[in-house]
Amino acid sequence: MRSTLGLYHPGDSLLHRLGPGPKLLGLVVVGALSVVVQQWWWLVLALIAGTFALYLVSGLSPGLWWRQVRPMWMLLAFTAVFHVWTGAWDRAIAVTGNIVLLVSLAALVTLTTPTTDLVDAVVRASGWLRPFGVDPERVGLFITLGIRCVPLVAGLAVQVREAQVARCATRSAQAFLAPLIVRALREADAMGEALVARGVDD
Repeated sequence: MRSTLGLYHPGDSLLHRLGPGPKLLGLVVVGALSVVVQQWWWLVLALIAGTFALYLVSGLSPGLWWRQVRPMWMLLAFTAVFHVWTGAWDRAIAVTGNIVLLVSLAALVTLTTPTTDLVDAVVRASGWLRPFGVDPERVGLFITLGIRCVPLVAGLAVQVREAQVARCATRSAQAFLAPLIVRALREADAMGEALVARGVDD
């Protein structure tokens, strides 16, 4: 299990050269449109002709796009089956298309933009909140920690699963989740202590 979130793929495409601000703004706009426009044909068209084309134009392989979507197959299948069961097959296509579309675009932003540039853009955009008591640098720190924690938790999940396989343990969800949660909490405590040691208050 390997997360591609935050793994920048260098390139010289137009999307690579575009600043993080316009890309984040475009992601927000598409997210808003995906809520307003619910026609399944529009979503399929946007997903295939738009997002997939952007991956190709950016020099990213179709396999890389598939690795962004593949971890969600259980969620997508459950969502589609639920809507089909309720008799709304068009909603099944619209909702699952929305999820795939937004995840694909969000991954495309992180794949074509260095993480530091994304964080800097968010910090600059949060500057207007300073009079309201919001520290933009702390917002950037939260985002950095969030991005760092995704592959960290994914790595812990792999370690827990490998330990279960080595002990020929059961495949029950409880036997997997309990040690994963305990280890994740320990990592969070260690990270918090490291931040306090470096002068970041609680």
